[in-house]
Amino acid sequence: MINAVPTRERAIVEQYVAAMQAGPAGLEALLELFTEDAVYVEPFSSQPTAHRGRAAIRAFFAYALSHHLQGAKLTLERLDLDGERLRSQWTCQVPLLPGPLRGQDLLTLRDGRIARLETTLEREPVA
Repeated sequence: MINAVPTRERAIVEQYVAAMQAGPAGLEALLELFTEDAVYVEPFSSQPTAHRGRAAIRAFFAYALSHHLQGAKLTLERLDLDGERLRSQWTCQVPLLPGPLRGQDLLTLRDGRIARLETTLEREPVA
């Protein structure tokens, strides 16, 4: 069942988007949003890859934000509470790609931080 998102949870997602858009300068703010034992599942490798723990998440985002996500412009299009998880739908413009990426994130929060984040792509960039 999809419901409205409480203000505190919405703020966490908005902080995540802002940190991503800040590029390498936003890395520390981004990492502070995750629990120490968080899991991030991303689709950008050849197959979905899980990064476990803040150190592994740091390594992934340190590289991504200074390379293929540098200059990314994210637009949060929708945010819903889906059971106990948040579901965000977004668009991402990246200078290196010919068109926008569209995707969604499923977030599980614990104690005001992201405990699990699963990113999926809904549409690959188009020319």
